[in-house]
Amino acid sequence: MRGFLFIAALSALIPFSAAAVEKEATDEKVERLDSVVVSSSRAGQNTPVTFTMVGKEELRRSNPLHSLPMTLSMQPSVVSVNEGGTGLGYSKMTVRGSKGSQINVTLNGITLNDAESQEVFWVNIPALSSMISSVQLQRGLGTSANGAGSFGASVNMNTASVNADPSGSAELSLGSYGTYIGSFSASTGLLPSGLYFNAAYSRGMTDGYIRNAYADVHSALAVLGWMDARNSLRLTWLMGSQKTGITWEGISLEQYETDRRYNPAGEYEDTFGNLHYYDNETDNYIQNHLQLNYTRSFSDRLSWSTTFNYTRGDGYYENYKPGKSFEKYMMTPPVIDGEEYLSGDFITREALGNDYFVLNSDLRYRSEYLKLTAGINLSRYDGDHIGSVIWSDVLGDSFDYGSHQWYLNRGLKHEANAFVRGEMTFAEYFTAFADLQYRGVWLEMSGPEDDGVLLDHRDNWQFFNPRAGLSVRWSPRSRAYASAALGHREPGRSDIKELILDANKAHEAGVESRGIDIRPEKMLDVEVGYEFMTDKLSLAANLYLMEYWDMLIETGKLTDVGYAIKENVPRSWRRGIELSASWRPFPFLQLTGNMTLSTNKIKSYTAYYDMYDNMNDWNYLGQREVLFENTDILMSPSLVGMANVRVRPFYSYSKVLDPLYLSLTGKYVGKQFYDNSSSDERSIPAYFVGDLSVGWEKGILGLSCHINNLFNRLYYADAWVWTAYFQQEDAYYSEPGVYPQAPLNLMFKATLRF
Repeated sequence: MRGFLFIAALSALIPFSAAAVEKEATDEKVERLDSVVVSSSRAGQNTPVTFTMVGKEELRRSNPLHSLPMTLSMQPSVVSVNEGGTGLGYSKMTVRGSKGSQINVTLNGITLNDAESQEVFWVNIPALSSMISSVQLQRGLGTSANGAGSFGASVNMNTASVNADPSGSAELSLGSYGTYIGSFSASTGLLPSGLYFNAAYSRGMTDGYIRNAYADVHSALAVLGWMDARNSLRLTWLMGSQKTGITWEGISLEQYETDRRYNPAGEYEDTFGNLHYYDNETDNYIQNHLQLNYTRSFSDRLSWSTTFNYTRGDGYYENYKPGKSFEKYMMTPPVIDGEEYLSGDFITREALGNDYFVLNSDLRYRSEYLKLTAGINLSRYDGDHIGSVIWSDVLGDSFDYGSHQWYLNRGLKHEANAFVRGEMTFAEYFTAFADLQYRGVWLEMSGPEDDGVLLDHRDNWQFFNPRAGLSVRWSPRSRAYASAALGHREPGRSDIKELILDANKAHEAGVESRGIDIRPEKMLDVEVGYEFMTDKLSLAANLYLMEYWDMLIETGKLTDVGYAIKENVPRSWRRGIELSASWRPFPFLQLTGNMTLSTNKIKSYTAYYDMYDNMNDWNYLGQREVLFENTDILMSPSLVGMANVRVRPFYSYSKVLDPLYLSLTGKYVGKQFYDNSSSDERSIPAYFVGDLSVGWEKGILGLSCHINNLFNRLYYADAWVWTAYFQQEDAYYSEPGVYPQAPLNLMFKATLRF
């Protein structure tokens, strides 16, 4: 509650919302050729959509420990969490409660979302904050985006920045839990010939807060380009590599109270009952992105940009699996010295390899009163899923494991997007906006899944996503806008897979199948906002109505053969108001804050719980249905807020200490339910976290200290639950898994720039 009061006090002082501290970064008057490539997916200063900008300076000053979701956590309506409890490793974010698979993420106009899961695995592209020049976070459906459909937010990132002069930097960061991060970058600047070359590399290592949360992550960026007055040719390579300990299981609430750093991953017992942990219980992935862009400016009004992208991803996670049957891994039980072994301990690898090809092209026309953009995006994703056994205690080290694949299935996905967008200014103050997008998706799955069931399936979807709005700017300081947008999102691979498994298993058992009964999600997004901006004060307020039809959620319902499946919920919504502000009353003091108040509801929801006879025998009796009316959507807090005070205490008093700054930030996240029952017993308590940063930069040298979780709060920020019902006791039993976050911890950073 004290955290909420801290934010409420600032919000009472400044009652509206600033669209961004760095709003000037959105001014499209800066029309360098190197920025045209990303402008087709970005909103301009008069586009009637809701967005904030995070510029290069803010990214540069961010905590070096933080992945991009953690860096964006102070933006309106954003909640970020790290599985390992710190910042390196698996991180994820929600925006207005919309999860990662509903957030479209692009880099230089090319989507980074995995085509099958529609997720962005941020751990695979570490240290992005140090390699990109700007980020635009659009909330709601926003503008047309390539790749996975934006269904709640979009993150548009840009690496296309050419320095006028040669430059370089080196950063070294050290912190708690054995954390080390080193980053280096260099640029030739724009040479007289028009050539330029930029390169950056980063490596981060940590032991992690919870057991087995270690991480060793690498990222590299190289840009080779050439430009003249009308042409730009650029080749960009981005690499991300990670080896991290598996942390996705979470821990029980009982374990949280006794040892919040515990992690069960890799745990097993030997033949004598001694407890051990497999030391390579890891997730491993490497991803290379190669982008070739050509941009042509035919005139001051007309430009064309085309990008070809190729992404190759390879990875696996390795697990110790005690007490499993040989049949589970499609292996014949061995007979050794006349004895048949039906089960044993195994080490398995579940791997994937994928190729992703994209062609993205758009044509832009701009005059004083009219902006027109038309674009196409074609993509092909080809991914293999492979399961292998690499060791068994029964077969020993001499067995030829390489000759046996446990499973191999393939996913092939094609997409075709086309859009046309226009902004027209009329009657001096008004800007009308229209955006029409066609998106076609073709999916093909084939081959056996991990239990041998064939995933042979084809599907296709055709979507039309219109957007329209009106912006009114009656003075340089004030703007109001309203927009409405319709969006669609197809089911993910896992959503379809569970229904395929049900259909195949039911067919083998002679049982009637539910079939592949799953529909795309649909949302109508209405945004109404107001912004006010002066040199010292930025205010805005935004009202949003995100109305869903056929939202896909997990209900706990099982297929006829025991698989968990998602179902379409006919009607649900997210409705709220976003308030944020920035005020600089004195040159040495800046106050910033934002707050989101929302309601996130499912009109009618049926939960399915496994039912057993009693708590002693656990004889399965089927499933119990429970109907909930007007219930809360899981992991969607109704109150989220942030407040920041930034001060330069020695401003104008000392030339040496003048650049010293202190930045105190507080983040409040209200109570969240981790299922859709609105039960307090299955909720994450509200939490408030404060961070303090102290920094100094003078000339080529910079020093900073980041104190995370300043008030040493012990809390968890994410959770899941399995619930069962016992008939005899007429009682429910729940097994939750929670993700503890680290207490007070430190990061120190030294920077050399030249």
